[in-house]
Amino acid sequence: MADDKDFQKRVQRIGSLVAELDSVVDPAARAAAKQLLQLLMELHGTGLERMLDIAFRAGEPGARIIDECGHDPLVSSLLVLYGLHPDDFETRVTRAVERIRPSLRKQGAELELLGIDAAVVRLRVDTHGHSCGSTTQGLKSMAEDAIYEAAPDVTAVVVEGLERVASGFVSLDKLVGTPIPVLGVRAAGVQTADGGD
Repeated sequence: MADDKDFQKRVQRIGSLVAELDSVVDPAARAAAKQLLQLLMELHGTGLERMLDIAFRAGEPGARIIDECGHDPLVSSLLVLYGLHPDDFETRVTRAVERIRPSLRKQGAELELLGIDAAVVRLRVDTHGHSCGSTTQGLKSMAEDAIYEAAPDVTAVVVEGLERVASGFVSLDKLVGTPIPVLGVRAAGVQTADGGD
């Protein structure tokens, strides 16, 4: 069985091939290829919907299976693609925020869901103290990845708060409290390249 990364690569490859259809010169061949793709999508969507319906009719055990399908990253993406996911967009985003929040806390950051407007998710990540650029980028990536995994139908994830964080880099002149002399320039008590005092 394909793992999630292999699946994502296949989805990306399908997307690339679909985009290439528009470059097919022969209009009849282009139309036939698009129609074939549409018919396959409809067939698969109808089959998936029927499977979910059969599971639902099985009662509580079927409902648990549907719920598990909704939480599996690979199956969840397919259900979103076909408009069959058991959870709505907002629920999936909220669950993703709750799931990733403890991991960010361990790294000294707090995650807040600011809002969802259409398919745009706004988050705030606040760090305690100073964080370096690589740490803030890692925190941002963790938050974004969690949202994109739970809601592949999201159009954008906006992460606020990290742009205010200092990089953690302190220049030497700020550290020692005096400007660092440049060669040939005198500074109090520092010998310069020209031998002056």
